[in-house]
Amino acid sequence: MKKPQSPLPLVARIYLRVSTDAQDLERQENIIETARSAGYYVAGVYREKASGARADRPELLRMVDDLQAGEVVIAEKMDRISRLPLPEAERLIASIQAKGARLAIPGVVDLSELAANAEGVAKIVLEAVQGMLLRLALQMARSDYEDRRERQSQGIELAKAAGKYRGRRADPKRHAQVIALRSSGHSIARTAELAGCSLSQVKRIWAEGKSLAAE
Repeated sequence: MKKPQSPLPLVARIYLRVSTDAQDLERQENIIETARSAGYYVAGVYREKASGARADRPELLRMVDDLQAGEVVIAEKMDRISRLPLPEAERLIASIQAKGARLAIPGVVDLSELAANAEGVAKIVLEAVQGMLLRLALQMARSDYEDRRERQSQGIELAKAAGKYRGRRADPKRHAQVIALRSSGHSIARTAELAGCSLSQVKRIWAEGKSLAAE
């Protein structure tokens, strides 16, 4: 992680994400101390267990909303921020840049300071190269996601053909938690946040619960 050039510490907001509840965020926690050691003041850490192919991640949206001009978004890799299709991913990055913030992510060259201090043709070229590098990183993150999905789909088909596929196991504890939260008046979004699952999971579990109650 590049050390900030300013005599005053740059403000960083750190985004940590894994895709499922079965995965652990602990491996990414060292990013916090690494950022501090590099001279950043960490204003917020946003932890999330949700697919990077979702645009409606509550902690990601909260981070973007909290961003202030001049701040830096730090993540382990670009795919922690986004595995969205390229147009959606570019809109997400644009929303970060619109707040006057920039990305500090390993593997993504940051030319924003050079571009800001350049003029004329040099500025145009640096901005174009920066845009190209960001698009490349976003597309690679999406391509990796699609490759994983394809391999998973192929594995499921092979398991079905062999009569070994049983589908995803239901989580009774989570099911009960979602039903309890929704029954007590929590919104779908708040229930998803408290239960640590996706909006679609909440909707499905709640619909199933109402269907069983009506029988």
